[in-house]
Amino acid sequence: MSHEGTLDPDALAWEWQGGLLPAIVQDARSHRVLMLGYMDRAALDATLASGLVTFFSRSRQRQWTKGETSGHVLALAAIETDCDGDALLVQAVPRGPTCHLERTSCFADAPGSALGELDALLATRERERPPGSYSTQLFESGVRRIAQKVGEEGVETALAGVAQDDAALRAEAADLAYHLLVLLRARGLGLRELEAELAARAMATPR
Repeated sequence: MSHEGTLDPDALAWEWQGGLLPAIVQDARSHRVLMLGYMDRAALDATLASGLVTFFSRSRQRQWTKGETSGHVLALAAIETDCDGDALLVQAVPRGPTCHLERTSCFADAPGSALGELDALLATRERERPPGSYSTQLFESGVRRIAQKVGEEGVETALAGVAQDDAALRAEAADLAYHLLVLLRARGLGLRELEAELAARAMATPR
């Protein structure tokens, strides 16, 4: 994987901070901030060439690829610089916990998108079809049945909104969101395409 077309390493402000740039790593699916590391030019080049996020360790004074011993690597999804060219935002897909304490993030309370994590899980379920999974049952039932479930959950959500308490409405809305994501995934779409549609509408519609 290469992202050289979207980033010009030569244009970055390497000289400002002793040849190192802070690199904030964000989960490409949930948008949760995972960790902060530092990259020199060699680490950035290695990241772009290999598709695995690589840093320069200030304590060990050497290049290291995240997960090189644990196997919990960060697969590069995208990378960009800030407006001054002196910091990097790395979007990656973590394979296992990022923190050495076996947590998802080095920041214990870093917020993230539960819908993004669910969408990523459904992508895996759709691809692998593990037995015993309700999601697998839905995918194997076909688009028509999944669409029917979305309709049923939509009615139940509407009824909860009119006649039940907030807890019931939250639960029914969560069921609706789950089945809608399953339907999108069954059609080869996902949360990213839904968000893109919403973003396009926000730009086109006066507020």
